[in-house]
This record gives sequence, structure tokens and C-alpha cells, in this order.
Amino acid sequence: MARKPGSMYRYVRGTPSTRREYMGGIPASRITQFVLGNKKDTFPIKLILAPTEKCQVRHNALEAARITVNRAMEKKVGGNNYRIRVCVYPHVVLRENKQATGAGADRVSQGMRSSWGKIVSTAALLKPGQSLITIETTPENISHAKSALRKAGMKIPSPCIVSINE
Repeated sequence: MARKPGSMYRYVRGTPSTRREYMGGIPASRITQFVLGNKKDTFPIKLILAPTEKCQVRHNALEAARITVNRAMEKKVGGNNYRIRVCVYPHVVLRENKQATGAGADRVSQGMRSSWGKIVSTAALLKPGQSLITIETTPENISHAKSALRKAGMKIPSPCIVSINE
């Protein structure tokens, strides 16, 4: 069955369910690394990607944004001139009421009766202005970092802004 569009899970509805120890079958997070680049040096400039609305971001969207930022920065400034940090973790468990389709589905499906749903994914719940991804770099690489964060913001289901902390 094809994945549903991310817009179905963008809005925060109801209380999030996060207690994994009582659930089974939660898919593993797609995010492989949370800190990339030069992990040892200190950098004077910090750029922050932050959403402007309250939303949920699925783990595969976070991974896509991380890959986009890292690839753009590695191509433009090299591997030793930046540090990227993904600041959120996908704790919220998303559920979906799977519907059977096709011949004979009317005898299998119960519609909305007891529709708690099956676990399909995990997401991070974001507040407006919360830092999502940060890049620490040197002053001569600010324009490249801004461009990389703008590209990563395209992967996030909420409008995002890039701010600079010195």
C-alpha cells in the first residue's frame, strides 16, 4: 500500500501518543545521525531553521531535510567548515485507520468501528520558533548555510524561517 501524503499528518490533532514501551510494531526512525560535519571545532556563527506554525514533521521528512543540508554544505564549503545539528527527535507515534479495498472488502472492513488505527510512522511535534536544524559555521560561509537551510525548509510541511545568532 502506498504511503499517504505528508499533509495528512501535518496538523496536530488531539493528544500525542508517545509511550513506546506499551506499543509494538513502531517503525524505526529514518534519521541516522543527529550531528554532522566537524564535531570538534567551535564556530562563531549559528544559523537556525525554525517553523512559523505549530506542526508535526514525520521522521522521513526530517531525514530528507538533514540530507539536503549536509549535501549542500559539503559541496559548497567542505566537510571541516561547519557543524549541523538536528535538534528534534520524532517521539509522536502516528496511527492510521487502514481501509481494505477491492473485491470482498465489504466483508472484511468494519469502517470506523473501533478505529484506533495501526501504527504507521513517527513524528516530531514542533512549536512556532522552535529550532529544527542548526548550522554552526564561519562568517565567510553564511550565504551558503542560509541557502542550505532554505532548501531544507522545502522538505518541512510548515513554512520555515532562517535566523542568525552570532
